[in-house]
Amino acid sequence: MKRALKWTGAILGSLVVAAGIWLTYVALSPIPSYPVQTIAFHVDVTPERVANGKRHVQLLCAGCHFDPETGGLTGRRMPDLPGQFGESWSRNITKHPVKGIGAWSDGELAYLLRTGVNRAGRYTPPWMVKLPNLSDDDLRDVIAFLRSDDPLVQAQDVDNHESRASLLTKVLCRLVWVPFPYPHQPVVAPPPADKVAWGQYLLTSRYLCFGCHSADFKTNDELHPTKSKGYLGGGNAMPDASGTIIYTANITTDPETGIGAWTEEQFHRAVVDGIRPDKRALRYPMPPMRILTSEEVSAMFAYLRTVPPLRNKVPSPEAHAVPAGDRGRQAYYAYGCNSCHGDSGRGRFDLIKGLANHATDDELIAYIKHPERTKPGIEMPTWDGVIAEDEYAPLATYVRSLAAGDASGVH
Repeated sequence: MKRALKWTGAILGSLVVAAGIWLTYVALSPIPSYPVQTIAFHVDVTPERVANGKRHVQLLCAGCHFDPETGGLTGRRMPDLPGQFGESWSRNITKHPVKGIGAWSDGELAYLLRTGVNRAGRYTPPWMVKLPNLSDDDLRDVIAFLRSDDPLVQAQDVDNHESRASLLTKVLCRLVWVPFPYPHQPVVAPPPADKVAWGQYLLTSRYLCFGCHSADFKTNDELHPTKSKGYLGGGNAMPDASGTIIYTANITTDPETGIGAWTEEQFHRAVVDGIRPDKRALRYPMPPMRILTSEEVSAMFAYLRTVPPLRNKVPSPEAHAVPAGDRGRQAYYAYGCNSCHGDSGRGRFDLIKGLANHATDDELIAYIKHPERTKPGIEMPTWDGVIAEDEYAPLATYVRSLAAGDASGVH
């Protein structure tokens, strides 16, 4: 018996040492590289493809790659990446021939977007969008836009910053997150006439809603989305611009913890205008998706009605402590302005710069109520009827105090 225990202890000790050596090797190594296949994938850059592709890129790519400072898809630091994965910088994907993707072929772009492997063989970080199930037609639209003369993708000489993957990320990139196979057969989307099937395609393959709205990025199955743990049940933890953890919503048909009691009209308002039926605004990283068509939203809703209910009460965001009587600051945090603009007003969206366009408080309040009237497609909720009328004036005063640098406790 003692001999058996001795051998067992020796074996376990050896395994611990081996695991330690392997983890040390992984920690010191980059994310793995893989062989690259040469793909024949030709894209005709037509006005229709460019227009369709721009919609897809704005919803799939711009959230990470758009830099307000440059006005283009030049890349930026991604503050909403959960810290457990490390520090990430999105890349310059303008048409710059060296620092962007101007020298890439259509096939190289298709291969990257399908498999996650770039033309140098490096597996891109797991937070980089992968589109294994996107239709060939939609993929051609995306690439056509990246080839276009749109200001978002015009060549800009902007340096890339290297991401710093955590040990967890490096381990998962060897055990779980690996390249997808490039499809051997054409990928075709369901016809819009098949409303439920098309809605599923939009949620799982074109706009990847399941990725955030399932339980955890670590357990998502991007190749077979419906097999993801907690599929569409929400609860995925993501930091906003202030560092507050926001848990993604349960969008299954559970009537109490999901959207089972919502009407299609209420769903449309939430997705497009950013306002829930209870008049609470959606919090970043879920922006209003104003680019979606009514047909797309209706199809998504039709599909969601077929998804089995998953009872999962998602925690509400942690409330910020605000001094009593500071009504403007109370409104700023109560309505989640900080989730996009940060505590100082210079978060993912810099509201300080925008104040130059609103000389008076009346102009500023009119913009807050209906930002979409000034900037169609803006990722800001329509606040009219949500923020109480007597809160607009103190909110405007507080926002201006952020610009002046005299809002106590936020710098």
